[in-house]
Amino acid sequence: MNLISARKLIFEYVRRDKNGDVDGFSRAIDEVDLEISRGDFVAILGPNGSGKSTLAKHLNSLLFPTEGTVFVDGWDTTDAEKIWDIRKSVGMVFQNPENQMIGTIVEEDVAFGPENMGIEPENIKERVKESLTMVEMYDHRKTSPSKLSGGQKQRVAIAGVLAMHPKCIVLDEPTAMLDPVGREEVIRAIRGLNDVENITIILITHNMEEAVFADKIYVMNEGHIVMSGTPKEVFSRVDELRENRLNVPEVTLLAHELAKAGLNIPPGILTRKELCNCLCRS
Repeated sequence: MNLISARKLIFEYVRRDKNGDVDGFSRAIDEVDLEISRGDFVAILGPNGSGKSTLAKHLNSLLFPTEGTVFVDGWDTTDAEKIWDIRKSVGMVFQNPENQMIGTIVEEDVAFGPENMGIEPENIKERVKESLTMVEMYDHRKTSPSKLSGGQKQRVAIAGVLAMHPKCIVLDEPTAMLDPVGREEVIRAIRGLNDVENITIILITHNMEEAVFADKIYVMNEGHIVMSGTPKEVFSRVDELRENRLNVPEVTLLAHELAKAGLNIPPGILTRKELCNCLCRS
């Protein structure tokens, strides 16, 4: 059974003139079909303005379709009576973790969501410990968020969502503001949640190296899904990705250029190890 399903999804932003009057509509998502199963790790790629962040906000009822439907765990996202059930099922983590932090110390921040859900205090304490342990931040539970690195703050933001026991986490450019160390910390945490806890992950990113770890990739441009498939299938189409204003992982590009030069290298190389093995056999 699909956890998330979108059918002919259309979303239009209202344009207004300098007087605030409606001046037209801009279509950000144009007839998108999407299916995500429980336990999937899905990456959604696209250049700026492609509609990927707008799509992400439809997955837990932050935005509602202009036309078409989105179902989460069998619930229509436009059903007002199910909005809080949907938002408990699908948690959101945004680009800037500080926008999601309100506590003076880490454990208070992580407890905020369960408290608002009316969870019993003893259960909240257990959830905080559990979620911070999952992202390897339990030792920092008494630390002020202001003293954490960018990667640590983002992991605390993820823990805050985890404490609400979601079935799925949507991460919208979670590493865009991080240095390489922080980026690696966050991606390792995300992969662990998917591999070990079987939490469905939807990663919105423009970083091709992060998308390599996904089970499936959707590529968006101008509101459409223009490509989809496994990482190997998608990254095999280097020229098509470039036409959609996207790069590919450096090792994939190198393998592509070597193949064009005549070496016997298959398409869709994703890691240095794969490339080295191919070169050794050549």
